Amino acid sequence: MQTDSNERTSTLGQIPRGIWMLGFVSMFMDISSEVIHSLLPMFLVTSLGSSAMAVGLIEGIAEATSPIVKVFSGALSDYLGNRKWLAVIGYGMGALSKPLFALAPTAGVVLAARVVDRVGKGIRGAPRDALVADITPAQLRGAAYGLRQALDTVGAFLGPLLAVALMLMWADNFRWVFWVAVVPGLVAVALLAFGIREPPRQPGAKRVNPITLENLKKLSRPYWWVVGVGAVFTLARFSEAFLVLRAMQGGVPIALVPLVMVAMNVVYSLSAYPFGKLADSMSHTRILAVGLVVLIASDIVLAHGSSWPIVLIGVALWGLHMGLTQGLLATMVAHSAPPELKGTAFGFFNLMSGVAMLVASVVAGELWDKFGASATFYAGVGFCLLTLVALAIGTAIRNKNAA
Repeated sequence: MQTDSNERTSTLGQIPRGIWMLGFVSMFMDISSEVIHSLLPMFLVTSLGSSAMAVGLIEGIAEATSPIVKVFSGALSDYLGNRKWLAVIGYGMGALSKPLFALAPTAGVVLAARVVDRVGKGIRGAPRDALVADITPAQLRGAAYGLRQALDTVGAFLGPLLAVALMLMWADNFRWVFWVAVVPGLVAVALLAFGIREPPRQPGAKRVNPITLENLKKLSRPYWWVVGVGAVFTLARFSEAFLVLRAMQGGVPIALVPLVMVAMNVVYSLSAYPFGKLADSMSHTRILAVGLVVLIASDIVLAHGSSWPIVLIGVALWGLHMGLTQGLLATMVAHSAPPELKGTAFGFFNLMSGVAMLVASVVAGELWDKFGASATFYAGVGFCLLTLVALAIGTAIRNKNAA
């Protein structure tokens, strides 16, 4: 036990300072975002009169916008050899989108605010993920991505906790709470701008357009396999907005519903780093398969009831699957892409995952409105099983080719 503790401390000590700073940047931005996102489905349904289908459509469009932008921001970061300032612009847009939620009179304005926020996420996401790979030794990348994700997720449960406290203090006034979210967003931008130094571009390095047929051919078959698996996997993991809606059905006071996101993100935060570190020494496919099995268990639990204890068990399992898989997928992309195309590689990966998220969220909302919540979660089980089959087939083909 002492040896395991020493190894964990040793690994954390080897992770570059810039990764820690990127983690805290993500933490503050997630506090800002989750204050709003943990309340937004309820705000749309109770204050603006939206349907579950509308919630799914807004979430799907917003989440699909981000990865489309990531393709271009990732490629631009490869071309410029500068990732930090693109990330600053993206985080800045995220912070500046927050007042729109507080002012929104209709669901259309909420959609516009979500799109602005997700465009910002798209601008920052691929350059930031590529920057992690740039400043971290290859043998520590799983731990580095896991640590950044763990700190990010600390923000993801502090945000809903703050939302609960403010909703209780201000008698369920959504708009006042949304204004508070502006502050941690601005802190994140300041930390990134002044707290991180990017590795210098190699002297004499030529700028080359990464989105050309010649360069895209450098993205190997293993990379595109990761992209395909990530897209099918995302079909099984629709927006967490539906976890909030499921919690609403349990009859819990509105001010306390964000606790469902707290439960999910506490588990996510605690599991992200250990499983990220495990990815440096264990089969990526095996860990991903375990994550899918955990997601199946979560969907089955959530399909069977809306009482508060059942929902908490389901969302805890959902958080565990996130900890198992999200840092892992980033590590898989980083390992399978050439150094000069890492930004582009993350961009294409996120594009495919974002399109899948749009489809998954729209389908989830339609099933919810027509057949009820259980149908939505059972559909998630079906997509998980499809992903497991794809993993098994892909692994068999790769083993056959290797032989």
